Amino acid sequence: MNSDVLKEIKSPIQGELKSFEKHFRQSMKSSVPLLDKITYYIVQRKGKQMRPIFVFLSAKLWGEIGPRTYNAASFVELLHTATLVHDDVVDDAYQRRGFFSINALWKNKIAVLVGDYLLSKGLLMALEKEEYQLLQIISKAVKEMSEGELMQIEKARKLDIEEDIYFDIIRQKTASLIAASCSAGAASVTNDPDVIEKMRLFGETIGIAFQIKDDLFDYGESSIGKPRGIDIKEKKMTLPLIYALNQAQKSEKRKIIRAIKKNSTKKEVIRSVIDFVKEKNGLGYAEVKMNHYRDKALEILETFPETESKKSLYQLVNYVIERRR
Repeated sequence: MNSDVLKEIKSPIQGELKSFEKHFRQSMKSSVPLLDKITYYIVQRKGKQMRPIFVFLSAKLWGEIGPRTYNAASFVELLHTATLVHDDVVDDAYQRRGFFSINALWKNKIAVLVGDYLLSKGLLMALEKEEYQLLQIISKAVKEMSEGELMQIEKARKLDIEEDIYFDIIRQKTASLIAASCSAGAASVTNDPDVIEKMRLFGETIGIAFQIKDDLFDYGESSIGKPRGIDIKEKKMTLPLIYALNQAQKSEKRKIIRAIKKNSTKKEVIRSVIDFVKEKNGLGYAEVKMNHYRDKALEILETFPETESKKSLYQLVNYVIERRR
């Protein structure tokens, strides 16, 4: 079901996405054999390419896709890949999308250097093509992503954050790159600042809904029928947990926070936190918030021209919150 929907979403830009794959592979090229081997591995295990899809659909909505759009999509994907490689090192993660991570296969030192290489390739590409606006849009997103991650790490120490801080974190950590994908796509075909800003806002709004959906996955059942609880293990404060803690008595709140601080990796603690969140309707509340951001994104979309790309973006908004992984 998911792959059929995604296929339909991609249909107006199917040819462009195919050409983009060659463009992206080329943008990763290196004369160092080890780097070439690793970048080939990265290309082979690429995910759904959500961000390039946002770039191409946003561009096609407002004009004719050309070399600038391919540059925008490659730059976004290079920087996104660089941040994923670095994230796996930071999180000590040995798998991503069912494949071994770069740090699992080649160790942390090489993974950090590969991330740096991808980042510099993106920056150089933008400079060589004199894409200064693109450089500004994407560099700002990477800055915000770093700030969001650091804020999350800082807040995880106390495990007691308010909802507005949570939204600040996800706006920077997750939504900023989706916002940049949409505004970069638009900027590749139009100079209208109002259109570019509207696309940025659209991307940011759907990016927030995207992250809340990820929060909800942590409380869903895995393929072996057990809740994932990965965010709980990593002491990440997600929206369902923040809401549940705000509904609890002070003593109960203290007890849950203490359990996460001291024993977040224990199965029984994860189970009790999940039960606590469900009992306090944390999941229901997070779903309401996610749907609020979806509706906000659709409202912005309503003001766009009627095209095949608009139809695909409409489907993409719904796909983001209905996806199963």
